[in-house]
Amino acid sequence: METLKFGNGNWATKEDSVLAYNDENNNFKPLPFDFTRASTATYVDSDGLIKTSRNGEARIDYTDSSNGALLLEPSRTNSIPYSEDFSSVWVERSVTLTANSLISPDGTQNASTLTINNSTPYLGDLHDIVTTGNTYTISCFVKKGTNRWVRLASYSSAITGAWFDLENGVVGTVNSTSASIEDFGNGWYKIKNTAIVTTGNNQVFIGLSDADGGTSSSQIGNTVHIYGAQIEQGIYATSYIPTNGSSVTRVAETCNNSGNSEVFNDSEGVLFANLNYKNIQSQWSGLGLTDGNDPANRIVLYTVINTKVLRVYLQSGGTVRWTPSFVLNEINQYQKVAIKYKANDNALWLNGFEVALDNTVSIMPTGLDRLGFFSSSNLEPTYASTKELGYYDTALTDLELETLTSYTSWVSMVNALKLNIIYNG
Repeated sequence: METLKFGNGNWATKEDSVLAYNDENNNFKPLPFDFTRASTATYVDSDGLIKTSRNGEARIDYTDSSNGALLLEPSRTNSIPYSEDFSSVWVERSVTLTANSLISPDGTQNASTLTINNSTPYLGDLHDIVTTGNTYTISCFVKKGTNRWVRLASYSSAITGAWFDLENGVVGTVNSTSASIEDFGNGWYKIKNTAIVTTGNNQVFIGLSDADGGTSSSQIGNTVHIYGAQIEQGIYATSYIPTNGSSVTRVAETCNNSGNSEVFNDSEGVLFANLNYKNIQSQWSGLGLTDGNDPANRIVLYTVINTKVLRVYLQSGGTVRWTPSFVLNEINQYQKVAIKYKANDNALWLNGFEVALDNTVSIMPTGLDRLGFFSSSNLEPTYASTKELGYYDTALTDLELETLTSYTSWVSMVNALKLNIIYNG
């Protein structure tokens, strides 16, 4: 029986808590997660527009899910003092800036337009926003007007630059650590460039060019629309942090302590999660069941970002009983994971496949009474987008676990591969 279910398109949030719900009578149960964040934060609502949540209000984000996903992120600071007013601290170089010229991703007319008026067009000269030796990620929302190529860089040369094709929505040349582009709808993209600042005047640039890898243009009058610039210290971009006169910090979030001893079965059960670790920051990131006296009794799913290792940590009476691991192909995609625990019948399932099995461990954890994205011992809070969590108080069958963790697209791909093998004899 599924005694706790969270998400899957059914969300109920209020200040400082998020509720789980019950499938049987379609109502929300008094099993809230304790949620904390001592600042506002933005998210993409179901209408596709960027909205702002209040202090202590959990974010259900629809960036990459029509059913929404709980978004949990670490603390980050946008160091650009004016993220939307590009006339305040940015310097126009061979471009003309027109403010409030277009509807932005937040649904209001506060986006700006850059128009090329000379051969080396860029907006920049933000001195001392970044520090030599540190890794930063620059991001900005951009939309093609008439110019195809735009670049982001943390120094005026091409050393730390990345180019983006706004006509086809793809990344071009990357002379930095990494770069990506994300479709935000209505022609808007969020472009991101991560680089280690190694030299120069510690400046930030948004540039336009005729071609991939170039810094010049002969297309006088060509345009690109821009909104929401951000630079944050870290190896990836987080959600948009608006600023208006100074840098702004979004505080880290926690979400813990759902359930009670009546919900969880010490003898057997299944913990299920459908989540994307795209916002993971720390080396150890934990999600699971515990008795509140860590590390005495717990069943934890955690990841190691450096090696993309997914690991189970089953501990009873302070002793580790089972700790299987599996190397993920990719961190930045949704994973359906299920941990089955029962005396001499433990298993880890991932995306429709059993990837670890144990029939020797007979001592199970005791006193399990809470579920959370928690920090305990050497485990940090899980920063991720979570579509769904579920807990079953009995050990499911292999068929049930396969069905629970399967993706239709993955199953279709496997079937296609099987047909291909048959066809080729």
